Amino acid sequence: MRDLKIPAQRHPEKAKRPDNEQPRKPDWIRVKAPTSKGYRDTRDIMREHKLVTVCEEAGCPNVGECWSQGHATMMIMGEVCTRACTFCNIATGKPPEALDVFEPGRVADAVKKLGLNHVVVTSVDRDDVEDGGAEHFAQTIRAIRRQSPGTTIEILTPDFIRCAPEALEVVVAAKPDVFNHNLETVPGLYPEVRPGARYFHSLRLLQRVKEIDPSMFTKSGIMVGLGEDRQSVLQVMEDMRAADIDFLTIGQYLQPTPKHHRVDRFVTPEEFQSYETAAYGKGFLMVSATPLTRSSYHAGDDFARLRDARLKKLGRV
Repeated sequence: MRDLKIPAQRHPEKAKRPDNEQPRKPDWIRVKAPTSKGYRDTRDIMREHKLVTVCEEAGCPNVGECWSQGHATMMIMGEVCTRACTFCNIATGKPPEALDVFEPGRVADAVKKLGLNHVVVTSVDRDDVEDGGAEHFAQTIRAIRRQSPGTTIEILTPDFIRCAPEALEVVVAAKPDVFNHNLETVPGLYPEVRPGARYFHSLRLLQRVKEIDPSMFTKSGIMVGLGEDRQSVLQVMEDMRAADIDFLTIGQYLQPTPKHHRVDRFVTPEEFQSYETAAYGKGFLMVSATPLTRSSYHAGDDFARLRDARLKKLGRV
């Protein structure tokens, strides 16, 4: 049996890679260790319902803040991913189990118990499943709707690159409020950062969401500090707007272990502000660009702002 707490077993494909030095973090990227009662309560609910969260699996720096407020990003379809992206801390390999048919109900129970107004549901990649887990996403959305009809739902999906086109249609038909799929980085870095994916496939996926349901909000994000330059980031913004993506997130890449992709540099808060200004200038309805920004960071508050921005654009406020 693998022990996923051991890095070499968690990421067997990285075990023989040379170590990359992990640079000292600047003051603006440091966070306090989680200790609050709210954090412990959220953790206990996750354990009680036998749920996995991307907050823990990906080593998110904001876990203390978010969990203290009762916010957690549910990660469905297990804890082992069939991809091996060099930036990601989620365990990789062949998932040891089939999809859990009872998981959508457990997620819905946890959402109700936490009293969430907005929930984010993400997943590992399951290339071993014919539809990539599309129906499992749809069942989870429907289960949450039944138990918490007032909760808005944001999903962060895989790219469904090995699936029939109908897989995406199944997810969109379940009517999440926000459809998020992260591009993660600039196209020139895909071979070394996201080798199992294709930049223009991911871009087209998000464009197809809007073609299927023009009313659905779409969202995508990238990390910086991987080796990209400013011009390539601005080009990604242009590509996203051409695909009619509403919401852009940009955050600092943090290296999970010495075996992961190196941190090229720490982008300053002033540079993040510059990216935010540029993105709004290109027409995004909503932009979050800070060193600690992650896909689901402040997602509930941001969704409210996103909805208001659309109404304002349409002249309804």
